[in-house]
Amino acid sequence: MMRKKVSVVIPSFNEEGNIEVLALRLITALEKLPYEHEVIFVDDGSSDNTLEKLKNISDISRHLYYLELSRNFGHQNALKAGYDYANGDCIISMDSDMQHPPEMIAQFLEKWEEGYDVVYTCREYQDEATIFKTKTSDLFYKMINSLSDTKLEKGTADFRLIDRKVANVLTTLNENGLFIRGLIKWLGFKQYAIHYQCDARFSGKSKYNLKKMVKFAVQGITAFSVRPLYMATGIGLFFSMVAVLYIPYILISYFTGHAVSGWASLIATIVFFGGVQLMVLGIIGMYLGKLFMQSKQRPNYIIRSTNLQRVNHDFVKL
Repeated sequence: MMRKKVSVVIPSFNEEGNIEVLALRLITALEKLPYEHEVIFVDDGSSDNTLEKLKNISDISRHLYYLELSRNFGHQNALKAGYDYANGDCIISMDSDMQHPPEMIAQFLEKWEEGYDVVYTCREYQDEATIFKTKTSDLFYKMINSLSDTKLEKGTADFRLIDRKVANVLTTLNENGLFIRGLIKWLGFKQYAIHYQCDARFSGKSKYNLKKMVKFAVQGITAFSVRPLYMATGIGLFFSMVAVLYIPYILISYFTGHAVSGWASLIATIVFFGGVQLMVLGIIGMYLGKLFMQSKQRPNYIIRSTNLQRVNHDFVKL
């Protein structure tokens, strides 16, 4: 009987200090399991020696492969490339910074064999985690869950297993501005969460600063909800009603001979309402921008080189 195949997809951007250590630890963990396996590193336009190291280790092991993107397309697009090219009966995604323990793969596969289509993780920070990182992470998920129609558990990460039938659906999607952890949740299927404590980064620095986290949050919210548009409408309606209430004051001041407020208060009012209008227009503009980019139908990524052959899997009808 042919053994099932497990694919591991790892987006990598400037991770030359982690690649070799991760590959060794990962292969060691996979060889203990009764499955065929392949490990696919996706080089997301690295400017260091990440690609050279990927080519070197792929020459050493027949289970290691690489995809070189033509430039930096971003973590989510690199992850999508890995999903598209993976050939396994299930696909496991993880980061290349050594914070996702390869030894947890056995737990994923155990739940997969029990019948779960998606096994995802919820990260719990260790005591030494910075207060800033913890608070910003909490804020990220609060924003997503309060403004988006798709709810995510606190700490949900891109460290997960998906079944082949889930991957077949995911690869048919060609959205601009991917938010894959939201898409996985939106797809449904039978899902199971595992809570874990992430390891410390082995080498290098995190690529996600506050600016990128805010952008990621906005991307996730606008990808799964039009609630900000309703909020903009509500804000506009509220201040319109406030402006109407200002009319009696003007009329009373006019007929009683009292001077209307001076230029300072007038300018302050104009600036305030102008700011509100710009905010509302900005929200509308974000959605229009997403429509504009989606209408171009550009691919999520471009492959420059690879040593992996893509296999077309039959779509599983549900």
